Amino acid sequence: MAAVTHCIFDMDGLLLDTERVYTEVTQEILDKYTPGKKFTWALKSRLMGTTSYESAKIIVEELALPLTIEDYMTETQLLQEKKWSSCVLLPGVAKLLRHLHKHGIPMALATSSTRAKMIQKSLNHQDVFSLFTSTTCGDDPAIINGKPAPDLFLDAQRKLRDPSAESCLVFEDALNGVKAAQAAGMRCIWIPDVNVVDLHGGTHDGVTEMLVSMEDFRPEKYGMPAFDE
Repeated sequence: MAAVTHCIFDMDGLLLDTERVYTEVTQEILDKYTPGKKFTWALKSRLMGTTSYESAKIIVEELALPLTIEDYMTETQLLQEKKWSSCVLLPGVAKLLRHLHKHGIPMALATSSTRAKMIQKSLNHQDVFSLFTSTTCGDDPAIINGKPAPDLFLDAQRKLRDPSAESCLVFEDALNGVKAAQAAGMRCIWIPDVNVVDLHGGTHDGVTEMLVSMEDFRPEKYGMPAFDE
């Protein structure tokens, strides 16, 4: 198997604890318009990795909200913007990104978030996010379909100057992202929330390795330099 020469990272729930904000805001909307309904992990896991519009459409339709998709997106955006600054890097993220950058491994960020949201979420963490070679967002012109389609990862691959798919390693927390990596022909490290594992189990097609935390990743297993420990 080819050594990994390039890495591609999802963002929400993998690098930053932004999934917490999505859950809090969605539940606030439900409490306001449909008291008693809960935003369950069964539904949330279906949304993870999809575009903002696709997520909003599913929520409005599945939970019978008395809002248009556009109105729902506007209201959630206002609530989310007050919370993004509270998001923190997840364990092991800064260490791995700095290590890969130190050793000249090109890294791409490939997120379903819009570019505006990506900037808001990462604003307090530019020391780490500045290490990425390129960034692809869900509302970029080249992205026709969100995950589980491979568009985001294929665009990231192009921006990394087209390394072979076999030499690219994707890091994901969402099953839709795992499917997208598989569709792009790339290997995938899956670092899911424990709630997702409880719902869907711990093994899936397209998963090269499942980890509990980014802290558990060992780059030497994939032909990259080991941590200086």
